[in-house]
Amino acid sequence: MLLRNLLIVLAVIVFGCEPAKKSPEPGADLAQLVEWMTGSFSSAKQAEENSNFLDIRLRMHPVWTDRGDGHWLYVEQAVATHIDEPYRQRFYHITQVNDSTFGSDVYTMDEPHRFAGLWDDKDFPSPLEPDSLALRDGCSVILVKQGDEYVGSTVGKDCSSELRGANYAASEVRISAEGIYSWDRGYDSDDVQVWGAETGGYFFSKVM
Repeated sequence: MLLRNLLIVLAVIVFGCEPAKKSPEPGADLAQLVEWMTGSFSSAKQAEENSNFLDIRLRMHPVWTDRGDGHWLYVEQAVATHIDEPYRQRFYHITQVNDSTFGSDVYTMDEPHRFAGLWDDKDFPSPLEPDSLALRDGCSVILVKQGDEYVGSTVGKDCSSELRGANYAASEVRISAEGIYSWDRGYDSDDVQVWGAETGGYFFSKVM
């Protein structure tokens, strides 16, 4: 009996003194998500392995870093052979919805080509401000942290698109420390795909 009581006391001492596991700092996951989205990315490896994919360069650059309403990124995509002629330019506004859910709102701007190369501009901000951007209503990507990835998509048919006869666009996204998987597609009113990769999305490996 004495031995049993002694073991109980020892267990209390050993396990009772074990430091409690720390909870993630508030905003740590949001900061991680933005860090993983920031930088230069390339689909060159995927293009080498599969001729259905092009060598695309993706650049994401933090802007308006002194604001307190989440994180803003300027985004450019260009074919590697025409790197100075981006075919897509956007601003993303990244916010945290709850403990494990995040939103990425998509914004466009007038005359976007005047901002080509902004991702490499160390002197940003420019005269452009968030209130001069246009929100692509319904095109926000909702991301959920799942293990070592942030996984998400647009919602239903809410993201309208007129590109190449489309009625709406849909995006699926996975973000990790290794890079970004993105599958963007456009559909007509009969839900027939009219643009975008057909066999799967692009994987942009992080190169910087």
